[in-house]
Amino acid sequence: MNTMKPDISLSEQIPVTEPERQYYYIEKAKEYVKNLEAQIGHQPTFCVVTFGCQMNARDSEKLVGILRKIGYAEEEKEENADFVIYNTCTVRENANMRVYGRLGQLNRVKKKRPHMMIGLCGCMMQEPEVVEKLKKSYRFVDLIFGTHNIYKFAELITTRFESDRMVIDIWKDTDKIVEDLPSERKFHFKSGVNIMFGCNNFCSYCIVPYVRGRERSRDPKAIVREIERLVADGVVEIMLLGQNVNSYGKNLDEPMSFAELLQEIEKIEGLERIRFMTSHPKDLSDELIEVMKNSKKICKHLHLPVQSGSTEILKKMNRRYTKEQYLDLVERIKTAIPDISLTTDIIVGFPGETEEDFEDTMDIVKKVRYDSAFTFIYSKRTGTPAAVMENQVPDDVVHERFDRLLAEVQKISAEVCSVHEGKTVSVLVESVNDHDDTLVTGRMSNNLLVHFPGEADLIGKIVEVHLDECKGFYYLGTRA
Repeated sequence: MNTMKPDISLSEQIPVTEPERQYYYIEKAKEYVKNLEAQIGHQPTFCVVTFGCQMNARDSEKLVGILRKIGYAEEEKEENADFVIYNTCTVRENANMRVYGRLGQLNRVKKKRPHMMIGLCGCMMQEPEVVEKLKKSYRFVDLIFGTHNIYKFAELITTRFESDRMVIDIWKDTDKIVEDLPSERKFHFKSGVNIMFGCNNFCSYCIVPYVRGRERSRDPKAIVREIERLVADGVVEIMLLGQNVNSYGKNLDEPMSFAELLQEIEKIEGLERIRFMTSHPKDLSDELIEVMKNSKKICKHLHLPVQSGSTEILKKMNRRYTKEQYLDLVERIKTAIPDISLTTDIIVGFPGETEEDFEDTMDIVKKVRYDSAFTFIYSKRTGTPAAVMENQVPDDVVHERFDRLLAEVQKISAEVCSVHEGKTVSVLVESVNDHDDTLVTGRMSNNLLVHFPGEADLIGKIVEVHLDECKGFYYLGTRA
C-alpha cells in the first residue's frame, strides 16, 4: 500500500494497559484513514461479511464499531468496498472453501484497485494450516487475526497502514478479556452480550474448543454494566452468548452460577426480555430451571442440543449424558415451565451410527416434541477425534435417515406450534415484512415469528397481538 504516512500529533508514549492502548491506536488509525480519503477522493468504505454463529455476529459488531470510529463508511457490496473483512467460521470444512472462493473473486477486484484492503479473522484463522495456505497462495490478503485478539483490531489496522506486508497476529489461547471498546449494533432494540468465551467440552465432532480456546467467563459486574448501557440506549431484549452458558462463572475468582447471573440481570430496570444460548444438557441445573420458572423476563424458549438419541453414540460424541438423563431433564423442565418452547440440534450419520441408534434419535424427537430442530448431516471435521473414527456411515444411508428425521421433525413442529392459535401474546416487532410492506414481523417469547398489519414505527416495541392463524412455523395475526 502506497498510503503516505501522515503527520500524527500523538504522544509517542503508547499506553500499555487496555483498553487505553486501543483508543490510542483508534486515534492513530483515524489519521491514516483521512490520508487515504485524500488519496482516493472519497470517504473510504468497508464491508464486514460474517460467517457462522451468533458469537461471530457479535464479534462483527465490534469490528464495525472500530471501522466507523476510525472514519470508514459502510458499504453493502464487498466488491465496491475499500476494506473487506471476512469474519470466518470453521465448524464445517465447506465453510473454509467458501472463504477461499470469495477471496479469489476479491483478488481480481483488488488488482484494479490496489488501495483496497482485505482482512480475515475468526475461527478459521486459528487453524495453522489455513494461515500457511494464505501466506503461500493468497499473498494479496492484508490482515489476518483470530478469535482471541479481536480487541486489537485498531492496532492491527494501524500496523498494516505502516507496513507494506501482510500482517498476521494469531494467538493460540488467551485468558485476556478487554472491555469497553466501540461496537456498532445491527439492531437498535436488541443485542447479543458475550458472557463467556471458549469451551471446555471437547465433543468429538467439534473444532470449537481448538479455535476458541478454553472457557473464560466475564466479570458479572462488567456484564451488568454493559447491559445497563444497552438498555439506556434503547435495547429491550438481550441474548446472552457463550458456547456453553450453563458453565458460566466456574473460573471466576468469586464463582457465580449462570442462574445467579440471570437473577442479577433480571434486576435491570427497562430490560424487557432475556434470551441465552447455547445450553449444554449436562450442565443445566435445577437452580436454573427454578430461576427460569420464576422469571418475568427470561423468554419461554430453551435451545437444548441433544445431537443424538442413542446413548452409545452420545458416548462416542463425548456429550457426557445418556438418552435417559436427557429425557429426565426435559421432563423436569416441562413440569416446571409447561409453556416452554424447546428447540434442539441433531446430527445424523455420526460414525458407527446403526439403524437402532437412529431409531433412538427418532424416539427422542417423538417423546420431546420439539418446536423446531436444526438437523445436520455429519461431516468430517479435520482435526477432531470423530474424523478418524472407524465405521463412517455410507452417504446413501445417511441421506435416507436424514430425510426421515426431517419429515418427523416438521410434522411434530407444525402440531406443536399450532397450539397457540387464538391466543393473544406479547410480540417484539423486529422489521417490516420482507414480502409485504403492509405487514411487520415480530417474535414471541417462545421465539416463533408473527406477521401482522403494522407500520415501521412499531419496530423495537413490544405489542399485544392476536394469533389468528398458524402457518406451520409462523403465525398471521392482528394487533390486539
